[in-house]
Amino acid sequence: MSRAGGGRSGSFALSLAQFAEQANQAINASLREIIIEVGNSVIRMSPVGNPEIWAANVAHREQNTRAADDYDFKVAVRNTVINLDDSNFTRSGKLRKGVKYAKPLTKAERVQNFNVNGLVAGRGYVGGRFRGNWMFSIGSPDNTTADDVDPSGRNASARIVNGALEFKAGETAYITNSLPYAIPLEYGHSTQAPGGMVRITVARFQQIVLEAIRNNQL
Repeated sequence: MSRAGGGRSGSFALSLAQFAEQANQAINASLREIIIEVGNSVIRMSPVGNPEIWAANVAHREQNTRAADDYDFKVAVRNTVINLDDSNFTRSGKLRKGVKYAKPLTKAERVQNFNVNGLVAGRGYVGGRFRGNWMFSIGSPDNTTADDVDPSGRNASARIVNGALEFKAGETAYITNSLPYAIPLEYGHSTQAPGGMVRITVARFQQIVLEAIRNNQL
């Protein structure tokens, strides 16, 4: 007497193997997505040096702006004095010959004559080295640094994506930034990232994991 299902153990085992392979692929895909999002998160939040907001330049522009404003104030005072003296006007109300109102500064004159947009530090500086120095490695940290400027973060992101594609479950991935000012920037040295980059990403980690699992579930 034969049993139901007899002779099918081979195909059942094959189905289990296929499912295991699919599950393994889903796990690897989820882990890679997590790595890529963690990397992109710290890259996006990485400050890019901007001389416009450096303290020395802000103070310089504020001082020059005050000087320009003081000039315009004196112009206004002079014109008020002219208006208060009836002898400066003809009977028809026009200014007498030789009497002229002073003119306030134009925007161009404020820039050219008072340097209200000027810089005292960082002329010619292009930021983006820190953002471009996020490295990816498997097995051990990559402590190297690069001199390239990457203000958009595209090169750093591509580096992490390409590395993550080689990652498999059971391995250890590292995302590092070994520039000497990385730790000060993480702890609020820049107003662009007062809460850091790594700490905010770590706070989002559970959300990142859950989203990756949803995207790759069988």
